[in-house]
Amino acid sequence: MRFDGRLARVITAMITPFAPDLSVDYAEARRLARHLVNSGSDGLVVCGTTGESPTLSDSEKLRLFEAVLDEVGDDALVVAGTGSNNTLHTLELTQAAARLGVHGAMLVTPYYNKPPQEGLYRHFAAVADKVDLPLLIYNVPGRTGCNLLPDTLARLAKDYPNVVAVKEASGLLDQVAEIRTRCGPGFVIYSGDDNLTLPIMSVGGDGIVSVASHIAGDEIQSMIRAFLAGDVARAAALHRRLLPLFKVMFVTTNPVPVKAAVAMRGFNVGGLRPPLVEATEAEKARIREVMESLDLL
Repeated sequence: MRFDGRLARVITAMITPFAPDLSVDYAEARRLARHLVNSGSDGLVVCGTTGESPTLSDSEKLRLFEAVLDEVGDDALVVAGTGSNNTLHTLELTQAAARLGVHGAMLVTPYYNKPPQEGLYRHFAAVADKVDLPLLIYNVPGRTGCNLLPDTLARLAKDYPNVVAVKEASGLLDQVAEIRTRCGPGFVIYSGDDNLTLPIMSVGGDGIVSVASHIAGDEIQSMIRAFLAGDVARAAALHRRLLPLFKVMFVTTNPVPVKAAVAMRGFNVGGLRPPLVEATEAEKARIREVMESLDLL
């Protein structure tokens, strides 16, 4: 997805800071957003899964979109996480986000109800047809139980010019390559997994919607730039260096580890809303060990 004509390569799936009573801390969200944009992120996804979207109300989401847009909207792409497994709700929230002036919306494949491919097509088409906003489709079968196939995505991209990108978290490199072939060179493919950014770029990907960029955004940006410049050896070396961080960010359920890591960096991000729980002391020790070994603390 583009910001001021430039393709955003590193988009951070931003966590949502909470106060001690687990209300949203909008001031700390602004502070974190500014830090991320100053530390390698071309854009932010606000209220994605990493932002604990399942436990945020619509009013909280809209206020977060507004706060982050006001803070960094002149400097980076701000993408609103507005997807759900309810088509009408997805449409209404995306329309409300568009009225605030966000630069794009991320729509997850419907979860739990597991629609067939025609149902997936109609779900995204219902939004694309009524919202004049670039749309990033988020395909994450491990969380949703539903895989958006390349044929369906290509059909959407052909029928709706505002379906411009996919966050592909299926883990299937063959599927990524097929998306590139079927959707053409102008369609934007983001890795949805930090550890697969470089492999996905090697078969036609464009960048990453990242969790680890909360901690190592500049280095992830350097890895991507090295690859694009043809310095594959340097890109591979950076990938190998960062691999322990990529792995420890998923030592337990996302966003539990990254929230602990960001707190270690001095941000008051608070706890997690139930049913999520905070990282154990053993998990925190492992996260700290990896960050210290990479000079990220």
